[in-house]
Amino acid sequence: MGDKLEVLIQMCDSQGYPKTYGGDVLFARLSNTALGAGVAGQVTDYLNGAYYAAFTLLWEGSAYVEVTLVHPSEAVTELHRLNREHPDRIFFKSQFRSGSVTETTTCNVCLRPTQQPVCNYTDLRTGEPWLCYKPKELSCDDRINNFNGGYEEKISTMDKLFKSAPNGKTFHKQHKDNLTLCLFYLFSGLSDASNTSVDSGPSGYYYQGVWRPLGGTTVYQFNTSSAITQCLKGKAVHMYGDSTIRQWFEHLIAAVPDLKEFNLHGAKQSGPFMALDNANNIIVTYRCHGPPLRSTIVPVIELHYITNELDNIVGGSNTVVVIGIWAHFATFPTEFYIGRLQSIHRAVVQLLSRAPETLIIIRTGNPKVVANFLHASTNSDWYSLQQNKVLRALFKGVNVHLVDAWEMVLAHHLPHELHPQPPIIENMINVLLSYICPEKDS
Repeated sequence: MGDKLEVLIQMCDSQGYPKTYGGDVLFARLSNTALGAGVAGQVTDYLNGAYYAAFTLLWEGSAYVEVTLVHPSEAVTELHRLNREHPDRIFFKSQFRSGSVTETTTCNVCLRPTQQPVCNYTDLRTGEPWLCYKPKELSCDDRINNFNGGYEEKISTMDKLFKSAPNGKTFHKQHKDNLTLCLFYLFSGLSDASNTSVDSGPSGYYYQGVWRPLGGTTVYQFNTSSAITQCLKGKAVHMYGDSTIRQWFEHLIAAVPDLKEFNLHGAKQSGPFMALDNANNIIVTYRCHGPPLRSTIVPVIELHYITNELDNIVGGSNTVVVIGIWAHFATFPTEFYIGRLQSIHRAVVQLLSRAPETLIIIRTGNPKVVANFLHASTNSDWYSLQQNKVLRALFKGVNVHLVDAWEMVLAHHLPHELHPQPPIIENMINVLLSYICPEKDS
C-alpha cells in the first residue's frame, strides 16, 4: 500500500502494427468490486504510440487494471475539426410573439451570415454573446423563449473514418470542407487547453463504496436527514448550473423531508427551484445557467447568467454558492468556454472580496457514455476533459472548493453517465456537506 503500480500500454493500428504517434484518449482505473474499491489512473502520452498509466495502491487485496480506449487520435482530430468548422451543429430556436402573430427563428452563439438580419442579445453586463435571426414581421423585442432546435447531421466523417476498408489501408487525413465564416466571439487567455497544467495524482479513491479524498477536507457521511438538516441549519445554499447540479438539488429534497420545495412554476428541467425549511432557517435554490442550454422551452426572462447572479449575492458566513457548468458547451471551441469561466471567475473573486466568508463550491464535469458517432461528435469525453483542464487552471489559487466529479465517476464501478447514478451522487453530496460542515462529529 502506498506504492505505485506502473502499466505500459502500446497502441496498435487495425493491422496489429504498433502506432508511432500519440494523441489517443485513454482512461485507466484500478479496482476491486468486492471491496467497493476503485481509483483513477494517471495516463501519460509518450507521443510515440506508447502510454504510461500510474496507479497508487491504496487498499490491501486484489486489484484489477482496466484501460479504456475512449478515442483514437484520428477521432480527436475530427472532434477538433467539428468544433472549429461547425460550432453551430447543435442549434437553438426562439419564439417571438406579438398579439396573434408568432414566429420562430434559429439562435446560437454564432450564426452563419445570410441576407436575414440578426437580433443581438449579447448580455450588456457580461459581454456573453447570443444571436437570433430576426423574424420577418416581428421585432427583436418580441422574443419570449428559448429551446433546443436540433442538430446538423452528416457533417462528420467519423463513420467513414472507422469503417474497415476492404484493402486494409490505414487512415488518411481528411481535407477540410469549404466553410462559410461564422460570426464568433473569441476570448483572450488560455487558448490551448491541452497545454494547461493540472495537479498530478488521484484526488481520492473509493473503499467500501465510500469516497475518501487524498488530502484536503475530511469527508464525513451524512446518512440521515437530521444530520443533513443540522449541517444546513441557518444556511442559504444557492445552486447554479446545468442538470448535473439540478441532481444535487433533487437529492437534497428527497433526503430531507423537512426541506419542502416551494412551487415557483418553473420548467421541470430548467427551474428555477426553491426549497425551504422554516423551522431550521434553511433555503436551497437552483437556477440554470444562461444559454447555450440544451433543454425544453425556457422563458427568456428566466435565462440568467451565473456571473450576474453572483454579482447580486450579498454573501457571508451563512451563504453557500454551488456552481457546475460544462455539459452544454461541448460543441463550441474551447475559447468560448474559457470566456464563460473567466466571467464567472471575476464574479467569484469580487464576491469573495466583499464577503470573504462566503463558501463557494464548484463541480467539475464527468465522463459519460457515448452511444454512437453522432453522440460522440456532440458529447465526447474528450471535450469534457479539455473543459476540466481549463476549469482547474482558471480557479487555481482562488478560495473555492472543487468536487472532483470526474474522478468520482471514473473510479466507480458503475457505468459512466451524464447524470451519475445515486450511489455516486450520495458520495458527491457528502463531499459538498463536508465542505459546508468541516467540523462534523464523526
